[in-house]
Amino acid sequence: MDVSEGTESAGERKTATVWDNFLRISMREAGVAIALVIIVLFFSATAPYFATPENFLKIFVQIAINTVLAAGMTFVILTGGIDLSVGSVLALCTVVGATIMVREDLSPWMSIPLALLACMATGAACGAINGWVCEKWKLPSFIVTLGMLNVASGLARVVSDNSTITGLPQPFVDFGNQIYFGVLPSIFLIAIIVILIGWFILRFTVFGRFVFAIGTNEEAVRLSGHNPRIFKIAVFTISGLTAGIAAMVFLLRLNVGSPIAGIGYELNAIAAVIIGGTSLSGGKGSIIGTLVGACILQVLATGLQLLGAEDNVKPIVIGTVIVLAVVLDTYRNRYLRKLEAR
Repeated sequence: MDVSEGTESAGERKTATVWDNFLRISMREAGVAIALVIIVLFFSATAPYFATPENFLKIFVQIAINTVLAAGMTFVILTGGIDLSVGSVLALCTVVGATIMVREDLSPWMSIPLALLACMATGAACGAINGWVCEKWKLPSFIVTLGMLNVASGLARVVSDNSTITGLPQPFVDFGNQIYFGVLPSIFLIAIIVILIGWFILRFTVFGRFVFAIGTNEEAVRLSGHNPRIFKIAVFTISGLTAGIAAMVFLLRLNVGSPIAGIGYELNAIAAVIIGGTSLSGGKGSIIGTLVGACILQVLATGLQLLGAEDNVKPIVIGTVIVLAVVLDTYRNRYLRKLEAR
C-alpha cells in the first residue's frame, strides 16, 4: 500500500473522529446553550427594554425557584422516572417553614435555621415515600407521585388551617431582597449553588454514575451485583429535598407561606429538564442543561411579554417549545446512536 494513501486515510479517520466528537457535544449541552443565546439575541433586537440590567435581574429572580426544583427533577428523570409531586411538596414545605419562623418564642437566628431544616426534612421524607412505594410495589412513578401531589396539597391546607402565613422575620426578608453586583439576587445564587452541587454529584461520584447507568440499562446494573432500588429511592429523596430548598427560596422571594403555592411548578420543572436535553427515557442529560432549559423558559416568557403578547399566547408558545424539545430528543437519540455505532 502506498504510504501517502495510508497517511491520508489516517488523517481522514482523525478528522471524522474530531467531527463526530463535535457533533456529540453540539447535540447535547452546547446545542441547548446555543439555542438560549439565539433566543436572547432575538429578543434583544426586537423587544424593548429586554437587554437591560433590570430585566435580567427580573429573569434571575423568576427562574430561581424553578431551577432548584428542576435540579432535583433531573436526578429522577435520568433514572427514567418522573415526579409530579414537587409543586405540592413545595407548598407543604412553605407552610411548615413559615409556621416555624412566625413563632414568637423563637428568635430569628433560631427559627430560620430550624425552618430550613424542617423544609428540607419534610421534602426529603415525601420524596423518600415516593421512591419507597414505587420500588416496594413496582408501581409507575407517574401514579405514585400523582397520589403524593394530592396528599401533600391536603397536608399543606391542614397545617396552615387553609390560610396564608405572613409576618416572617425581618432578617430573613432582608436576605431575600439582597442583590449582588447589581444583577444577581441572593435567591438566584442559592439556585446556582444547588446546580453546582448536583453537577458535582452526577459528574464525579459513584452515585452519579449509577444514576446514569440505571437510566441506560437497569438490568445491567442489577446483574453487576448492585441494587438499583436503593439508588431509585435516593433520587426521589433528592427531588423532595430540592423541593424543600425551593420552598425556602419561595419564602425568600414572596415572604408568605401558602397552601396553594407551587401549583403548576412540577410541569415547569419537567419542562426545564426536557428542554435542557435530558432524555425522558433516562440515561442521557445533564444538570447544567437543566439550568439552561430553565433560562430558556423564562427568557421566552419575559421576551413575549415585552413584545406585547397576550397572556393566552405565552402558554401556547412555551407548550410548543416543550413538544418540539421532546421531538428533537427522539431524533437526537437516534443520531447519537448512529455516531456511537461508527
